[in-house]
Amino acid sequence: MPNAKVLEQKQKIVEELKGKIDAAVTGILVDYKGINVADDTALRKELRENAVDYFVVKNTLLSRAIEGTDLEGMKSVLEGTTAIALSNEDYAAPARILSKFADKSETFNIKAGFIDGAIADLDTIGAIAKLPSREVLLATVVGAFQAPIAAFARAVQAIVDKNGEAAE
Repeated sequence: MPNAKVLEQKQKIVEELKGKIDAAVTGILVDYKGINVADDTALRKELRENAVDYFVVKNTLLSRAIEGTDLEGMKSVLEGTTAIALSNEDYAAPARILSKFADKSETFNIKAGFIDGAIADLDTIGAIAKLPSREVLLATVVGAFQAPIAAFARAVQAIVDKNGEAAE
């Protein structure tokens, strides 16, 4: 049986983990076995650049952190090596980055995930992974709003140019 100090440390870790999960809009659990140091470093760099918190977690501690929540159903995948990627802002970034990496690797696999506190199946995670980044989506929306205005401006300019030619 662990001593009181070790038990207190583990309880603190579980509380911190619970807080991170509660604050996240999306999270992905992965089995990271077989990944080499260079690939892991590149993966962590890309996740960090996209404001995704990624870390290795013990299955028992994660199991305790999700106990009694809507995410308790993920306990069934908590075996082997487990890492978790959490995002507090971007719904698609963890799924997009980890799915792309998993497609290139034979041993790195996505185990489970959640969105807004509800478990997402692997098909949903795959669909979210195919979404473009937030910046691309915003650019598309802005382009859609600008298109009619730009077309109107070109039409007005054509009328002005045509009237100017007739006056000469």
